Amino acid sequence: MAEKKDLDFTYTTIDEIFRLSMGESSDYSGAKYDGDFSMSLEEAQKEKHKFIADSLHIKKGSKVLDMACGWGPFINYINTERGSRSIGLTLSEGQAKACQNNGMKVFVKDCRTVKPEDFGTFDAISCIGGLEHFCSIEEWKDGKQEKIYSDFFQTLYNLLPIGGRFYMQTMTFGKNMIDFKDIDVNAEKGSAAHVMALMIKQFPGSWLPYGPEMVIRNAEPHFKLISQSSGRLDYIETIAQWRKKFRKFNFKKYLLYLSLLPKLITDTEFRHQVAVFKISPNRVCFEKEVMEHYRLVFEKI
Repeated sequence: MAEKKDLDFTYTTIDEIFRLSMGESSDYSGAKYDGDFSMSLEEAQKEKHKFIADSLHIKKGSKVLDMACGWGPFINYINTERGSRSIGLTLSEGQAKACQNNGMKVFVKDCRTVKPEDFGTFDAISCIGGLEHFCSIEEWKDGKQEKIYSDFFQTLYNLLPIGGRFYMQTMTFGKNMIDFKDIDVNAEKGSAAHVMALMIKQFPGSWLPYGPEMVIRNAEPHFKLISQSSGRLDYIETIAQWRKKFRKFNFKKYLLYLSLLPKLITDTEFRHQVAVFKISPNRVCFEKEVMEHYRLVFEKI
């Protein structure tokens, strides 16, 4: 799994830039346009939150666990719109502090190790983007990926009642995923080999599942699949809107950009890690169908 230091790079080092670009409860996962790209990013993110809350049957008083909660956008939605009681978990110190400062109950904890004795059991659980960080390249090479996912669903099983629902939103490798040996940061810029190498730099310690089938297979026999839908095109639009927000002028934000210049000039690894601001490797991966994106709803049986 991605270690705390890995996630602190991705979600804490540039935490303030994200929040200055997208708001205090920044939503750093694919929105839900369903083909209507006339919607604003904020409207599409709210549509996603509504879809998740409806899929999980969240109502007033529901006790909800949001795993890998980010800056708390879903927690904020279900608390204010549905009157739920929620807890969030993250491995990023920056995200946890931002959530706590905004009145949310969020803890720095590995969601794969949660037990009923930690916070009790829950009516519903969400994990929006967290699975992407559960398996490292080294663990995949060692043949541990399937067990990691299977063990995670056992954790979920212990936290939910019979009929309790779990929502997962995750990137997966798509039909055009290349062989690992072909991934090369020095490959032709914009090629699948190049952008996959940048993705590894951007999300250190993380390796994706091979399609939704891998996830669904490891959910059995504890869970049945309720619904499955692709969010690949939605994510492409989401990334386009993010890029506009990152570039929109804000004096404090641009001072932060300037503060990164010395490291950008002297540190090759850092240049690769922040390439997302220049060429958006994840968007290219979605466009080339090297990666896919799925929304999965499960129910405990």
